[in-house]
Amino acid sequence: MSEDDNNMEEYPTEIHEYLAAFEKSLGSVDEMLKTMMSVSRSELLQKLDPLEQAKLDLVSVYTLNSMFWVYLATQGINPKEHPVKQELERIRTYMNKVKEITDKKKASKLDKGAAARFVKNALWEPNAENEHTSKTPAKGKKRQ
Repeated sequence: MSEDDNNMEEYPTEIHEYLAAFEKSLGSVDEMLKTMMSVSRSELLQKLDPLEQAKLDLVSVYTLNSMFWVYLATQGINPKEHPVKQELERIRTYMNKVKEITDKKKASKLDKGAAARFVKNALWEPNAENEHTSKTPAKGKKRQ
């Protein structure tokens, strides 16, 4: 019997696919962390504008707290009753604020001059010629 067969007997076979996906996800997280740790934080922050720095910090702290959430769950502790839940909610609040700021920057700006010209040209303005001529048919004449 191989070691994999031995490990398969230690947990229900129904969750094997879930565990394999979890192991793959952990590998991805590990690779991402290695990439982030290969560059010094100060060097990375110098290349980013303040909004991007805030996004990086928020993603980092959210990831760390999410990993702690998973750790608590693996230890049999209910993370919903742990202060980490409030921390994740607080971080989400700040993420939403950063998103609002980003969306405001992306929103199209109103060119007031162009809008004024557009409205002015769209409206009919009576002038001297139009005041004397009537656009309604004269009384006695029938429309054809």
